[in-house]
Amino acid sequence: MTPDTLAALNSGTHPSPFDVLGPHKIGNKRWITTFQPAAVEVIATVGKKQTILPRLEGDVFSGPVAGKTYTLTMRYANGTEQTTHDPFAFDPVLSDFDRYLIGEGTHKELWRVLGAHVTKHQKVDGVHFAVWAPNARRVSVVGDFNQWDGRRHPMRPAGQTGVWEVFLPQVTDGALYKYEIIGADGSMALKADPVGFGSQHPPEKASVVRDIAGYGWKDKAWMKARAARADRASPISIYEVHLGSWRRRYDDGGRPLSYQELARDLVNYVKFMGFTHIELLPVSEFPFDGSWGYQPVGLFAPTIRFGPPHEFRDFVEAAHAAEVGVLLDWVPGHFPTDDHGLAKFDGTALYEHADPHEGFHQDWNTLIPNYGRREVKNYFVSNALYWIEEYHLDGLRVDAVASMLYRDYSRKDGEWVPNKDGGRENYEAIEFLQEMNIAVYGADPSVMTVAEESTSFPAVSQPVHSGGLGFGYKWNMGWMNDTLRYMEKDPIYRQHDHHLMTFPMDWAFTENFILPISHDEVVHGKGSMIEKMPGTEWEKYANLRAYYAFMWTQPGKKLLFMGCEFAQPEEWDHNAELNWGAAEQPANKGIQQLVRDLNALYRETPALYVKDCVSDGFAWLSNDPSQSTIGFVRHGAKGDAPVVVMCNFTPVERPGFRVGVPKQGFWEEALNTDAAIYGGGNRGNLGGGHTEDIAADGQAHSMVLTLPPLSVVVLRLRRNQ
Repeated sequence: MTPDTLAALNSGTHPSPFDVLGPHKIGNKRWITTFQPAAVEVIATVGKKQTILPRLEGDVFSGPVAGKTYTLTMRYANGTEQTTHDPFAFDPVLSDFDRYLIGEGTHKELWRVLGAHVTKHQKVDGVHFAVWAPNARRVSVVGDFNQWDGRRHPMRPAGQTGVWEVFLPQVTDGALYKYEIIGADGSMALKADPVGFGSQHPPEKASVVRDIAGYGWKDKAWMKARAARADRASPISIYEVHLGSWRRRYDDGGRPLSYQELARDLVNYVKFMGFTHIELLPVSEFPFDGSWGYQPVGLFAPTIRFGPPHEFRDFVEAAHAAEVGVLLDWVPGHFPTDDHGLAKFDGTALYEHADPHEGFHQDWNTLIPNYGRREVKNYFVSNALYWIEEYHLDGLRVDAVASMLYRDYSRKDGEWVPNKDGGRENYEAIEFLQEMNIAVYGADPSVMTVAEESTSFPAVSQPVHSGGLGFGYKWNMGWMNDTLRYMEKDPIYRQHDHHLMTFPMDWAFTENFILPISHDEVVHGKGSMIEKMPGTEWEKYANLRAYYAFMWTQPGKKLLFMGCEFAQPEEWDHNAELNWGAAEQPANKGIQQLVRDLNALYRETPALYVKDCVSDGFAWLSNDPSQSTIGFVRHGAKGDAPVVVMCNFTPVERPGFRVGVPKQGFWEEALNTDAAIYGGGNRGNLGGGHTEDIAADGQAHSMVLTLPPLSVVVLRLRRNQ
């Protein structure tokens, strides 16, 4: 114990405190050295024998003690005392194999070894902390259990992995903590745990020890059967939800619903509406409400805004009990610059690129992960697996994939760094996405991964082994942009832009597509869905009814953002609940009933989903730009009744409209958006009609229909004659 050593211990700058603190054999005696700020006396107890440890200098106490197992009792000037086990008496927790995988960047279950784990170590209860900070000079755990004093509980390096670890006895579930990191440059920062399972409620920034083990899942039947529900040949209709603004409790300060309240109310509503899946905007902990979760800090922590981790599991399990899947919006493409997050985590650009030309998103003022670093790639891959494994989620929708794939995304010349071949593709991000999909589908092929990808990057939803990115599905942003442009036009001009409704079919089967009407379409001045529609009040609702029916009968899975299902009049506001009062108005209630019936028709009619991703399930029929009419047929598997869809996108009724059909017989009117129950004029075809042996639209048989104004009529073959 040199003066320099004592000074370093007292200042919290000793480079290897485990070498001098705790029990150490000196000669033929065992000495215990401990650092105990504010203590006036320290007693080591072995069995029933107590030994007072003399003060050496400052707050360092040391003395010879007989025996290996001991506790320390600290007495303070105010008369209080505390007895605890000595953290420096415990062996490392991480195994050699874990260290090897961490160092190699291949530990797919990183959350099982990093973070804060409630555990029993060497027969003592406590919490094991581990964090990756390879360039740090010193890392300490600070929290409400040690007065946030970084000198008290410095961590030990776990070999050459860059990981620091310590076991703290008597710390329990619910404890607040951060990592105090002295960086390579000598600067000090307080950081939240990158693998923490819980966080304080923002704007507070501490991580929270959460014991996530031992949840008694009861969804075995769902898990066993869910593979079929994610299949391309199954009906998938997704309700996209921002949990903080779906409903609020204005009888309780305007707070959002809790996970447990959502497990009852949201799940029941989604089941009632007939959606097959709920997709949650990001729930990984995030500091800023206005980011809607798209700037996450705690990637392993379900946000505390709605409850602790087990209650989020309650929500997922309730959905599964109702036979509803849960997808999570996942954000591995960027993270915020908040000082308690991943930015400059150990004083260096650890998770991000050092060069802002590679590592800074100008659109969102966020940082871009360095996917070329194996430990960073492993961090995000293991996070994807974590949500699937620990929370039984049924899939991940990956945000902003286009921004990951291209180095020049939203950048001008000179603002980006080319790849090694001089091109714009981000090879490292591509490899990461492929590895993530291989890992997720390899761990559980019954889930789905979905890419929000807005460019024509090839083979996004094709297997990695055939050169694809490996996603299960891709959002069809082109379909959404084109068809909305068409619907926003006054019907008198639609004849000139007929291609906007038909051209998307040219690429409809190049990927496994989901047709999305997402939150992005009803914010930032874009107006609500009903506001986008032209015409009188009646025409607006008729237009929207026709558009939804067109969407539900087109090839591709479906996604609709909350509030759109009842034509909320206003733009979405994340600070308030949806306008449920409007949902009670007749016209809005009609839209809601239509969406419910469209979901039922979709689920119950194989021709509308079995070949969503296969080209021989679709064929054009009548297509007349001058009248703004569109007709097509959907086919299912052999033996499935075909479906004919006729759309009239003008406010002009078209009686006596002949349309060719693929088979003779009676075609029942399975749905008509002009039905009175939806708010229409109840003009239709008296339940259906028989075919005639008159050729039309390239078919040997045809029938005559009445096409109501601004409507879609869906016909299903009921029987052959």
